[in-house]
Amino acid sequence: MRHRRISKKNLDVKKTTMLSIVINALQILMILMILIYLLFVDRNASKVARVLSIVTFLVVTSGAIVDIWDALVQRRILDQVDDMDATIEDLESLNNIIRAQRHDFLNHLQVVFSLMEMEEYKEAGDYIEKVYGAITSVSRTMKTANPSVNALLQAKTGACEKAGITVELQIQSRLENLTMPGWELCKVMSNLIDNAMDALEEVSKKTLSITLKEDLHAFRFAISNNGPMIPVRSQAAIFNPGVTGKGSGHGMGLFIVRQTLEKYGGEIHVKSEPGFTEFAGMIPKEIAHIAQEDSGYADEQ
Repeated sequence: MRHRRISKKNLDVKKTTMLSIVINALQILMILMILIYLLFVDRNASKVARVLSIVTFLVVTSGAIVDIWDALVQRRILDQVDDMDATIEDLESLNNIIRAQRHDFLNHLQVVFSLMEMEEYKEAGDYIEKVYGAITSVSRTMKTANPSVNALLQAKTGACEKAGITVELQIQSRLENLTMPGWELCKVMSNLIDNAMDALEEVSKKTLSITLKEDLHAFRFAISNNGPMIPVRSQAAIFNPGVTGKGSGHGMGLFIVRQTLEKYGGEIHVKSEPGFTEFAGMIPKEIAHIAQEDSGYADEQ
């Protein structure tokens, strides 16, 4: 509920900032038209009027540009706040699930202990088998050292299960010393997983695979699905803003993914063929070392 209230408030502020951008752009356009008219159309305009129009144009334009820049910065900050709010909501959900499982686990132990006391060993074994799946469903998403990524994986695997999608998790990295904020990686993976889920809408047997690994040089991830192939002509432009289509993004999602990764020196690629589509990306480890060296050098100065 809190997240929805904050998102609605942020949406209202975003509309206000967009209105500010439009109004300031119109101001620049109008004063520019007046300037052009006085300089090139109205031959009878005095020199003073022309000078005043130039000065007015410069003043209005500089103020409008500052306002537009501030509005764009504010919108970017609000986008980040929305992403962090979503991550916090996932973390709260994961925390509630873990607390509930802890409570249930104690109850399960009591039931198993009672069955063992009554020498009902077969019933005890059957009971353990029933609760095993529920216990491991959360523990399999808790393999990284990044709580926000763990929360995202739990939230998305739960959403996939509700949609009838089989999720294959291959976590081969704890993502320690990740060179980008965890909530930024969550934004990237969330977009890719949502796109993969969309691509599986018309598939009967749905499978989605999530891989996290690392090597000496980079953290690597891949999101794949067994949905329809993305047309070859679309693959080259799929990360451009405004490109959309069933199973290939929502117009801006993949553009945001690429933009976010490139901010940290990373990259993203798509590979698609009939029955298999994979988005694979990387985040270099060197960024942290470079940042530390630059910071140390600055401190020495």
